[in-house]
Amino acid sequence: MEVQDVTKLDTVFGGSVMKLLPAYSDIPDGFGMYGSNKWVRVVSDWFFYGLKNCKWVPKEGIDQAKALRHIQACMASFEPKHEHKMEGCAYLLSLWFNDVTYERAK
Repeated sequence: MEVQDVTKLDTVFGGSVMKLLPAYSDIPDGFGMYGSNKWVRVVSDWFFYGLKNCKWVPKEGIDQAKALRHIQACMASFEPKHEHKMEGCAYLLSLWFNDVTYERAK
């Protein structure tokens, strides 16, 4: 799935999130909310605590700022079920980034 252009307003109110997330049926096993996948933990920590001192390692050809705005817009939306949002964001991060280090904000 390609990184989409989203506005700053989308990152606050969610935008057209169903166009930004993969279909729930397209998310591979291993991205469930209670899994031990690194990206699932990142999304959970981001959603519940916030992140600080992040060092993202984007994959080749990925615009880090654009990809993170895309994820923020998905996380801000009330449209999808929580599971779809969390698992979809974890899957997208795995597609667009090689690694991340961070601290929980809270």
